[in-house]
Amino acid sequence: MSGPADDDAKLDPESLVIIAHATRTRGLKGEVVADLLTDFPERFADLSRLFAVPPNGKPWLIELEHHWFQKGRVVLKFVGFDSIEAAAELVGHDFAVPESESVALTEDEYYDWELEGCGVSLVTGQQVGAVKSVMRTGGVHLLVVTGANGKECLIPMAGSIVVSIDTKAQRIVIDPPEGLLDL
Repeated sequence: MSGPADDDAKLDPESLVIIAHATRTRGLKGEVVADLLTDFPERFADLSRLFAVPPNGKPWLIELEHHWFQKGRVVLKFVGFDSIEAAAELVGHDFAVPESESVALTEDEYYDWELEGCGVSLVTGQQVGAVKSVMRTGGVHLLVVTGANGKECLIPMAGSIVVSIDTKAQRIVIDPPEGLLDL
C-alpha cells in the first residue's frame, strides 16, 4: 500500500514543490487532514496524483481519490488507504508536485523556495549573506538573511529596497536605507 515505486527511482526530491503536510487522520475511511502549504489551494481540483514525501525516506507517487477543504485545511483521501490505520501511515508526510507542475507566477512574483539560498549583496557589490527563509507578516514579506557571521537580518521585499532578483543565478541585489542591516 505504501512505499516508493520502482518507476520513481530517478525522481530528484529537490525538484518537488511541497503543497501540503499531513497532520492527523480523520474519520474511519482513510482520510488525512493536511495543512495547506500552497498559496493556490484551488490546484487540488486538477490533481489526481501527488508525491508522498515521508520524513526520512524516498518520495513515492500516490493517487488522490478526492479532497475537500475544512477550516483552512485540506482533507485528502487516497486510493488504497481505506481505514484509519492505513491513513495513520501518512501522518507526518508532505505531499508534493513536480516543480514543472507548479503554478506559473507573474514576472515579479517568486516562490519562497526560489528565494531560499539566494546570495544577497548591496548595490556596491558587498556581500550581505544568503536568504534563509521568507517570513510573511500580514501583507509584508521579509527575507530572513543570514550573514557570514551567523547574524540574521530582515529585508523587506519592497521595490525601493530589493533592486533585482535573479533566481537562476541565485542572486538578490538590495539598496537598503541606512541602518536597516543593523537592526
